[in-house]
Order: sequence, then C-alpha cells, then structure tokens
Amino acid sequence: MTKRLPCPPAPGPLEAYAARFDDLFETLAQRRGFREYLAGLLLPRDRNKTLTCLAGSEPVVGAQHAAVQRLQFFLSESTWDNHQVNGRRLELLLADPATAPHGSGVLVIDDSGARKSGTATAHVGKQYLGSVGKIDRGVVTVTTCWADERVYYPVHARPYTPAHHFPQGKKDPGFQSKLQIAVALAAQAKAAGLVFRAVAADCAYGDHDSFRAGLHAAGLAFVMALKPRHGTWSYGTDAYTPVDAAHALTWTDADHPGDWTRIERTFRDGHTATWWAAEARLGWWGPDGNVRLVVATTDPATLPAKATWYLATDLPRPGSPRVADSPYLPADLAEIVRIYGLRHWVEQSYKQVKDELGWADFQVRSDTAIRRHQTLVNCAFSFCWNTWFAHRHRRRSTRHLSLIHRQERQRGGGTEQHPPQLPCWPRAIRAVRGWLVPWNMLQRCWRAWTAQPPPSELQALIDAVATGRPLDLYHPDPPSTNHRRQRSVGRGGRGSRGFLRLSWSR
Repeated sequence: MTKRLPCPPAPGPLEAYAARFDDLFETLAQRRGFREYLAGLLLPRDRNKTLTCLAGSEPVVGAQHAAVQRLQFFLSESTWDNHQVNGRRLELLLADPATAPHGSGVLVIDDSGARKSGTATAHVGKQYLGSVGKIDRGVVTVTTCWADERVYYPVHARPYTPAHHFPQGKKDPGFQSKLQIAVALAAQAKAAGLVFRAVAADCAYGDHDSFRAGLHAAGLAFVMALKPRHGTWSYGTDAYTPVDAAHALTWTDADHPGDWTRIERTFRDGHTATWWAAEARLGWWGPDGNVRLVVATTDPATLPAKATWYLATDLPRPGSPRVADSPYLPADLAEIVRIYGLRHWVEQSYKQVKDELGWADFQVRSDTAIRRHQTLVNCAFSFCWNTWFAHRHRRRSTRHLSLIHRQERQRGGGTEQHPPQLPCWPRAIRAVRGWLVPWNMLQRCWRAWTAQPPPSELQALIDAVATGRPLDLYHPDPPSTNHRRQRSVGRGGRGSRGFLRLSWSR
C-alpha cells in the first residue's frame, strides 16, 4: 500500500481539527483543499466569500488563479462524500461533553433562503426568501439545529428543489415539499444519536396538519407556533382561531389571574421576566386532547402581537389521563414556553452566524457543490466551539485556579470562583481570528512586498500565531502584570519601541 503524502499543515488548532477528517479524503489535494476552505470561511469578510475570496485572490480577474481553480475542483469535481464529513462532525460534537446533546435540548427546524439569479443553478426558483422578506428568485435550504440554554449547532441541511425542476411537477415521485424535508431531517437527527425534548418550529411549519402528523408518526414530540388568525373547524360560536380561544380565557388582574398562570422566563444572559401562560380550547384541541393549545404572553389583558405566542404541542399535561399512554414525558406551561423560547433565541443568532461564515455566498451551480459548501460552513461553525471549549478547559487548570485565589486574597476578597462565562459564538470566532488573521495577513503582505524571506523578527511573529497564540486585536497595549509576558518586535531592538507588540500568556 502506498504511503500517504504529508499535507501542508493548517495554522493553529485548525490542523488538529482537520486531521480528524483526513481518512475521509482520498488524495492530498482533497486534504489540502479542506484546510484551505475552512481557513477562508473563518477569516473576516471584506466581500462575498466566493472562491476567489477564500483563496485570497483578486475578485473576478483572479478567477483563473491556480489556488482558485484548486478550490473549484475540490468543491465541484473531487470524489469526497459530504454526508460522511457531516457525520464525522456530528460524531465529534456528540463525543465532547461540552456539546453532547441531552434530553432537555431542542431540535429547531428552520429554512434559510439566498437570492440567486438565472436558471442554471440547482434548486433555484421563484419562492419566498426569508432573508429578503419577499418572493424572489433564489435557493432555500431546510436546516435542523440542536440547542439548549448554552450552545447551539447545525445538524443537517438539505436544499429544497421547487416543483418546476421535475418533469411531473409536484406529482413527480422525486418531489419533496419543505414540510416533508423537515420531517425527514428531524428523523435523521434522531437516527444519528441526538436526543432532545421536542422539535420546535415557527408558524411557517406549525400551521400545517400534515407536518405535525409526520412528526407524530416518527415518534417526535413538537412545540410549534401558530398564526394568530389560523382558522380551524368548530361548532357554532365556538372559538375557531387562536386569538378567539385566548380571548375566551378569564382574566381580571395579576392578583386575580383567572385561567392564567404566572411563569418566570429565564433568558440566556440570566435575567428573568414575568410572563403569563394558559391552556385554551380550540376545536378538538384542549388540555387533555392529543394536541394542546398553549397561549403565552406578557399581558393577558391586551395580548400584544409581538409578545404573545400561540403554541401547539403534543406533550401531555401533568396529571392528564394521556400521561399513561403517551410516549413523551409530561410538560407544564413553563416547560412549553422554555422550549419555544430556545427556538426564538436560536433564530435571532444562528442566521447572523451563517451570514458571517458565507452560508449564502456560494457561486457554484451544481447540486453537489452547493451541498458541499453548506457542509463545510457547518464544519467551520463547529470548529469555533471546539477551540472555545478546549481553551476553557486549559484555563481551568490547577495553576490558573490557584492564581485566581491568590489574587482574591490580595484584594481582600474570599476564594469564591467567578461564575463561568457563558459560551458565546461571536467571542469564539473572534478568538479564532486573533491568530488566524495575523497569520494570513502578515504572509500575504510580505509576499506582496518582496520575494525574499521575511526577517527573523517577523518570522518569529508568524510562527507564534501559527501555533494558535492569539493577538489581542482590541487591546493592543495591555497593562503589564505578573503573569503576562510582553515582547517588542521591531527594528529598535531590546528596550526600544518596535512597530508591533506581541503579548501572550505563559
């Protein structure tokens, strides 16, 4: 058997992460392309993250550059399997205790649209695009995301193909609606070993009976929103919309809430807010029915449109006769609101994250290339969590904790540890860019200046950041302390002010 050729290493911790995928790539060019693509996605955006941007080439004019063509072949023509790569990514997430899924998490279903012109791109069609808020020509991808109060990460993604791409339209055996794709992705997440309390989705999915029936058939509980004016069949003057059902509930004031129950919503940053929740009757939906209608709001008297949720769920009520026959654990009103609140948080932050990594910036036409690009974006997303938790684990060493205790005693305080910092993906990617940006820009600027090797001082700086030592780009001149070391790098020599200051922890 021929021995594999060594691949040029990626900078910093990215090499250790990429090496875990090496057995899924057959050739040296594929392993190299995987590292270069991830590094390009993680760098800050100064333009759309097309292949020329990822390769560091000039826009449009540099499309024929060798590095660009290498990434083009890696994305469109090479033989690696994006499903295997995504499966390996999920294996790493499930194996890490910091990101391993648990029964209190939620599987969030959503779709994201990207505007694309022309007709040659796979999956393109005139449809509603949430990114622009209107119907336009573009590509829509249905995604699943696992989340709890600490972290969230993408699970699977599948582009939706409009009916006009099929010979028989919607009657074609190969056609799948967004609802069918979403049910299949939720079942695929369960088969991959992810555990979660329920599936959460907004009213774009919750208003469809077929979607709820598909999740029930797959053995998956759901909590999803309904449109306030979503109508249902009812007798005579009975309530036939969620708003009508909510207005039928009794309420006087906070001291006499009637049918409403006070709950405390705890947000991710730790602050709390008082909400009110109640179970309403809508058609055959009720507290002891197969589907419950839960109304949650900040003000039961006025039901403000932007602070009122109408939620449908099949989780049984505690004490209900359905508990004995239901495969799901019972959930009270506070639990229902918590589950949907996680979806609300993820929707606001996850879309910004995908935009930062260039989720919709692809300029490729084939179905294979689009799916591979989205898989690589998800790998870049997960790498940031990998480095964040690895860094936090190193900082919890005995030496670090003893240093904190010593400083507390010097200030006259106790030895209580500070509360752990919540995981924050924007901070995680800034930490990655702290060493990735200098490593990339210093080399590019020097190569643009001269073909000669860099001086020893500059090379020392490049080598330092290549090991994953970040530069604090937001505080270029931090105060000197007894546990930090500062070194001046420049022409002035030792003791003089150089052109760049490098600081790192011991």
